[in-house]
Amino acid sequence: MLGKRARKTVVVAIGLAAAFSLTACNGDGDDGAAPAASSEGQSAGSSNATGSSGSGSKGPTGSSGSGSSGSGSSGSGSSGSGSSGSSAGQGAGDAKAGTCRTDALQVEAADNTTGKKEGVVTVSFKNTGGDCVVNGFAGADLKTADGSSISLDRNGEATSRDVIKTGELAAFNIYFPVNDSGGSGVRPTKIVVTPPNETKSVTVSWPAGSLPASDSPDGTKLEISPVHKVG
Repeated sequence: MLGKRARKTVVVAIGLAAAFSLTACNGDGDDGAAPAASSEGQSAGSSNATGSSGSGSKGPTGSSGSGSSGSGSSGSGSSGSGSSGSSAGQGAGDAKAGTCRTDALQVEAADNTTGKKEGVVTVSFKNTGGDCVVNGFAGADLKTADGSSISLDRNGEATSRDVIKTGELAAFNIYFPVNDSGGSGVRPTKIVVTPPNETKSVTVSWPAGSLPASDSPDGTKLEISPVHKVG
């Protein structure tokens, strides 16, 4: 593991959509996409707000001598219940979101290397279906020019359950040792990517340089970070 070095997070993928040029061909995304949460949240919030408003209207009629106090109670009750209803509705919608399916994800890769020793390739998933969940590590294997396959270790970063709405991005980073040997090294050509908790893979082109032919002397490894929502 690379505990002695500062880690880049998947936040580096923000704004990279325009820079990506290698897009995998996927399906229309109807398979496995869960319904959007927004309509449920609005419905639940509206229902609670209406109920509270009815309850609050009893304030001014319940006390003949404190009309102003009754009005204040009514306004407070309506505001509080409306907010609670909206929050509850949103939570229920998120809970119903299913796993992000490969056919509903646009997969792209970009080189974000800035250091001389460790390279970074960011792989992004753009959701083209309904609201869905990413949670954990993606599968990632590198294919080389001679047909060999290189598996990538997972790093020690924590995973999280993130709901990705239509049009939003999730991403992970591939960290790799930069080849500074002066030789050709090992040249990856493709990345075979499997989204978290999925079995269908997508192949995209490797956008960065070659890897050292032997183990990096400073201990830099081929590793991947968990998939997280971008932004």
